[in-house]
Amino acid sequence: MKDFQIIGRAERVNLPELGLKGVPAKVDTGADASSIWATGLEVSDNGLEVVFFGPDSPYYSGEKVQFPPGTYTFTRVASSFGQREVRYKVKLRVKVAGRVIYATFTLANRSSKTYPILIGRKLLHGKFIVDVSKGNPLIGEERKKRAIMKKELGLS
Repeated sequence: MKDFQIIGRAERVNLPELGLKGVPAKVDTGADASSIWATGLEVSDNGLEVVFFGPDSPYYSGEKVQFPPGTYTFTRVASSFGQREVRYKVKLRVKVAGRVIYATFTLANRSSKTYPILIGRKLLHGKFIVDVSKGNPLIGEERKKRAIMKKELGLS
């Protein structure tokens, strides 16, 4: 039997190509694809230009990353609410729980999300088992969002 590594519902990941360490990522076994926060997407004859994360993120550098033609594609993604949108897809190296993986990420506006990266089933498959009692969740941020939601719903 293959050895699977156990990870939690949220992990800190490294993005070696972007020079980033300890970026919070939500592990979502309900999501097919992985996703990363991207802004300033521009397509030209030179390819796809992307700025990862947004100005409100501590991981934002404002640096443009170029993906030459043929190194990116696009896909249609459906949310859990059935809302569909077309997104670009790129491949990035990501280090999850000490393991470096060359994975596909859709580029999305995750500015309203607690986690700037979402790890989906395709990245997890054959490598990890998820134990929701483990990991490094952003407890404080999750509590704040829950409190805001309760207030908006008149439950607090």
